Amino acid sequence: MYDAIIIGAGASGLVSAIVSARRGKKILILEKNNKVGKKLLATGNGKCNIGNQKPTPNRFHSTNPIFVEQVLQGYNYQTIKQFFKSIGLELIEAKEGKAFPMSLQASSVVKLLLFECEQLGVKILCDTEVKTVLKQNGGYQITHGHGRAEANSLIIATGHLSAPQLGGVNDGINFANKLGHKIIKPFPTLVQLTSSMKNLERMAGVKIESRVTLQHNNKIIQKQGDVLFTSYGVSGLAILDISRFVMEELLNKKSIILTIDLMPKTSQEQLLALIKKNLVKKSSKPLTIWMQGFIHKKLILPILEPLKLQNKTVGSITSNIEELEKIINAIKAFKFTINGSRGYKGAEVATGGVSTKEINPRTMESKKHKSLYFTGEVLDVDGDRGGFNLHFAWVCGIRAGESV
Repeated sequence: MYDAIIIGAGASGLVSAIVSARRGKKILILEKNNKVGKKLLATGNGKCNIGNQKPTPNRFHSTNPIFVEQVLQGYNYQTIKQFFKSIGLELIEAKEGKAFPMSLQASSVVKLLLFECEQLGVKILCDTEVKTVLKQNGGYQITHGHGRAEANSLIIATGHLSAPQLGGVNDGINFANKLGHKIIKPFPTLVQLTSSMKNLERMAGVKIESRVTLQHNNKIIQKQGDVLFTSYGVSGLAILDISRFVMEELLNKKSIILTIDLMPKTSQEQLLALIKKNLVKKSSKPLTIWMQGFIHKKLILPILEPLKLQNKTVGSITSNIEELEKIINAIKAFKFTINGSRGYKGAEVATGGVSTKEINPRTMESKKHKSLYFTGEVLDVDGDRGGFNLHFAWVCGIRAGESV
């Protein structure tokens, strides 16, 4: 008989195991994958963006925002830094408030978490799929691939549907649903976006600093960063950052239009002045060649063709301010149609999950069942890119571990 069984050996599961084992609890972790921390190993391109120095509530999203505020209260970046220091992991801070292990290796994070679990006597079974979860005699009985186990408490830390190739599963949602919890419908986020525009192949491979704008719920959402044009649509940091709002729009629409400023550091007036300097009267130079002086050649025809200017010469537009303004507008407000995403396989995070209105934010305990806890991505909370999702996972793990 265990004090607690934890389903899932990811970020929040490992931390909750360590915190509760340090309090003398007997802990069993059941992990479906063949090793622990599989998603953790892939974060930050293998460097592990372990957290953020400013985990303010506005960097998180939920249908119940007050829950996020209450979970984070009193558990700031210093709390997380101190926890990792306690297992021997030093952190360094980078731009945008991002934090990384000093080794810049995600494997360091996983190995130190795993070693701490082993030192504390936490039992971990990998390659172990949980079949059923039953509430009985004031505790929980778990049936899994290698038999059965019982515990006074149960922590569901399974993660969510994102990145199934790294072990993303719907198991925790299903267990919660069977135990009577309300589920907020999920969709992928921090994800690449798809398009059916005809110029995709022509633009594929271009990576450019851009400002991306979306009209969303009567508000203007803007994100700036690199945009990568691909054969399927668009990717890059600015696209990942705006993808959550795009996906919300696509829930009710077949397609939406993003406006992309291809030269965000240059104003329209500056661009007009720059272009005018390069105009030569009576020049026979094609616009398709002339424009290579200030923009990537792969973007030129997608800009000019909708304006029907692809066959024009520099001389033919020299005195036509209207056509010049059309070109400038197309560069500063390039229209790009989005019809979907790369799905959970391409997503860093999934939205939705267990309704947080049914969870105590101080303890992570279910309000429906005593000694049942939910942590991390299985909950209806998702964070922005930049270490916020992991910060939330660590905090959930600490709270649940302290509460078992």
